[in-house]
Amino acid sequence: MLSQLSSLTFKPARRLWSYHCWLLLGLWLLVQAAFLVKFHGPHYANDSARYLGYATNLAQHGYYRLEPSEGRLADDFQYVHNQRYILYPWYQSVWLRLHAGWWGIVLGQIAVSGLAAAALYAAVRRLAGGRRGAAALATGLFVLWPDVQQFNCYLLTESLFISLSVFSFWALVRVRGGGGRAWVVLIGCLLLTALVRPNGFVVAAAAGLAGLAALYTTRRRLFWGLIGAGVLAAPLAVWWLNYQLVSFFIVETYMRGELMFATPVWAIHPSAPLVLPPAGIGQMSRVLYFAAHNPGFLAQLMLGKFLVFFSSIKPYYSLIHRLVSVFMLWPLYYLAVRGTRRAAAWQPARAFLAAVPLLQAAIVMLTVDDYDVRFLAPVLPFVFVLAALQVTVSTKQ
Repeated sequence: MLSQLSSLTFKPARRLWSYHCWLLLGLWLLVQAAFLVKFHGPHYANDSARYLGYATNLAQHGYYRLEPSEGRLADDFQYVHNQRYILYPWYQSVWLRLHAGWWGIVLGQIAVSGLAAAALYAAVRRLAGGRRGAAALATGLFVLWPDVQQFNCYLLTESLFISLSVFSFWALVRVRGGGGRAWVVLIGCLLLTALVRPNGFVVAAAAGLAGLAALYTTRRRLFWGLIGAGVLAAPLAVWWLNYQLVSFFIVETYMRGELMFATPVWAIHPSAPLVLPPAGIGQMSRVLYFAAHNPGFLAQLMLGKFLVFFSSIKPYYSLIHRLVSVFMLWPLYYLAVRGTRRAAAWQPARAFLAAVPLLQAAIVMLTVDDYDVRFLAPVLPFVFVLAALQVTVSTKQ
């Protein structure tokens, strides 16, 4: 009796499993259609005007032309700020020049996201030694998690940033035994990811840390040499950040005690007057000065931002969103942490998967979290992969 029951249960399950890729495709299509219906097509958000204005200028002239009334190029704040997002306006301008408008932009994002889902499946399966269970679980979470997929409909950078980050992971996994062409693809993916958002460099930095992890086990002397070179290059990094952050006002968010940008809720207020940096120095230099003179208050701010960032709980979120975070996302974090120790998976890939969320968290701690999930969503695919590895991949080689 039990054997018959088992046969009746497992045979349909095996048959269904053989079509799991088609099932994932169907779920992905349903999710995209659901968000298009929810937002009534392309979704115009707060920052959309900035990108669309830049893209329209590019579409009209083939380059960004500063109007005479706007003043000199170096003094145009919006131009300087938008350079940190340069790839996305160029992407939008292509669709505008084709007269496809907002729908072209969004449908293009949806198509790229679909390719990213396929790349994620292929990368996880390769990393897991051919196991389809890990690939299906990670891809299923990527496809069904609303905080990730919703951005395909937004006229914002997040959709392309998420997709390009996933492509970078796919390219990194292929480097193992892939030859010179695989390295070219990886460098290209990392470069595109760095150009789509200011914090896109965290993906390239994570790839660098993955390389260091490999060197630590194989070429220890070279590893320490690179670490020493990095320490010596710290002043150069501060100079570069002073230039990159010229249009950001980080210390001002510290002064307001914000844990979420432009949101007074949950703000932390100092118990004593703050020592403020002098005028006329770069943004990163101002941050270092503030940290040196207000270490206790800055530590409170950074810890608060870390908890707000990873918790995915904010005061204006719905009860359902909070419950999903507590009962689904938090356990995934636990599994992801354990997944970093899965010896059966390639060590540099595990280092990369862990480094992206941690580096993103470090950026948030030094700056400020956003009022929604725009900063957390891009790192969730890597959490999903690590959790899937922990659940499905054996530690035995």
